[in-house]
Amino acid sequence: MKQTQTNGTNQGEIPSVDCVIIGVNSEKTLERCIRSILEGSCPTDRIRIIYADGGSTDSSVAIARQFPGVTALELNPEHPTPGLGRNAGWKAGSAPFVQFLDSDTIMDPGWLALALKAMGENPELGAVRGYRREMHPERSFYNWLGDLEWNDRPGLCQSFGGDVLIRRQALEQTGGYDETLVGGEDPELGWRISRAGWKILMLDALMTSHDLAMLKASQYLRRAYRSGYGFAAVQSRIAPTGDSFWKAEQRRITTKGGGFMAGAAGALLIPLVQHNPRGAILSMLSLAGALFLLFKPRITKVGQFMREQQLNRADAKKYAWHCSIVVLPQLFGIIRFHAGRLLGKPLRNKRAALKTGLSTPQT
Repeated sequence: MKQTQTNGTNQGEIPSVDCVIIGVNSEKTLERCIRSILEGSCPTDRIRIIYADGGSTDSSVAIARQFPGVTALELNPEHPTPGLGRNAGWKAGSAPFVQFLDSDTIMDPGWLALALKAMGENPELGAVRGYRREMHPERSFYNWLGDLEWNDRPGLCQSFGGDVLIRRQALEQTGGYDETLVGGEDPELGWRISRAGWKILMLDALMTSHDLAMLKASQYLRRAYRSGYGFAAVQSRIAPTGDSFWKAEQRRITTKGGGFMAGAAGALLIPLVQHNPRGAILSMLSLAGALFLLFKPRITKVGQFMREQQLNRADAKKYAWHCSIVVLPQLFGIIRFHAGRLLGKPLRNKRAALKTGLSTPQT
């Protein structure tokens, strides 16, 4: 069980905070991320910036070292993971609070002061998060989706993403991030922090601006594939505890995606074994059932998305198409996790394939 400490937050002073940035080949975005921290409302003498580099081959490390006082950690792992970088970063510091950031984000000027105030007023909080907004949702459907799905409703919540302020005591108590996960490491840590007795708060305030820079369908499919892998990897760790965290999400993917695949396969196979009108009818029924199962969100949930996401009908339809189709690459991600676990070949990141980009060309 947690043991809360004030760390000076009840004495009217601003506590110190370590800002940990992670990145690989992040030369296009890192400088603006660092500047956003230095130009914020929190006094710079209360901030230490630590950049944990996962093995860049570009000028990322040199950019970080251009800033006086910024610590650049060159990790160079064979297979980088977000958890490796974040753990190295917070363990290199000593401040009572740690703000984690991805290198492709810009921190809102007022965020740190607001989040630290919330921590000081609520010693039961282990983590505080705010809104992450996309800089260019108009640039692609995929950027727009990211802007829609990054955030939760204000109030107490179960988990957080890559941008979050965490109490060092909660990190030390839980051991920090799982360094083997290639996806889902942030919600998994959030689950363990909650399980340790801490609370997680979503503030009604902007925390970071982000550039997903997702302009191609191939990027979208790859991201969905990795999210399915992450669902399965995290659930495999949590399932032995009996907790239902992410269980419903994994069931939704396997039911809809797996049901569609089975129905489509049936539609193809039935005529091969039953060469008569009945076989043709059964084949069509199987295909119709498969299509309904897959596209049920588009058929039945447009109105629900309009209410819950506060979308107009056109945007709700776009979101419904996404919710229908995304389960297929996610299903293959789940299958990949279980196949990898059976064969002893988990999914691993490749340094050369990791980099941050921009939705708009640099001038």
